[in-house]
Amino acid sequence: MSESSPKHPATEKDTKEARLENPSGVLYLFQHESIPILIDAILTLPPGREFTKTELADHAGVTRQTVSKYIDRLLDLDIVEPVPNTSPRRYQIADSTVVEELFALNSALNAAGGDD
Repeated sequence: MSESSPKHPATEKDTKEARLENPSGVLYLFQHESIPILIDAILTLPPGREFTKTELADHAGVTRQTVSKYIDRLLDLDIVEPVPNTSPRRYQIADSTVVEELFALNSALNAAGGDD
């Protein structure tokens, strides 16, 4: 690791507790049980598919309340984006680097046998 790399606060303590107190990257994204389930569901949607919170909940097998609780995080991280001028509000997979990387990671894990 180079000296110029930003240090994660957990490197000082190097403990599970420190990492959980200061999540970054994947841990930040996956610190809630429902986020990976929602992302997995989103990654299986057809390209260009629009959806409501209820439709995403049904597709993911979670409650609409769960989607409502985490939709802002998915929006903030550029995983989904709102479809303009829709009522009820509709969403779609965002055209973002984060989504591209999630698809790449998902493909790599599936190729390595991670879809068991």
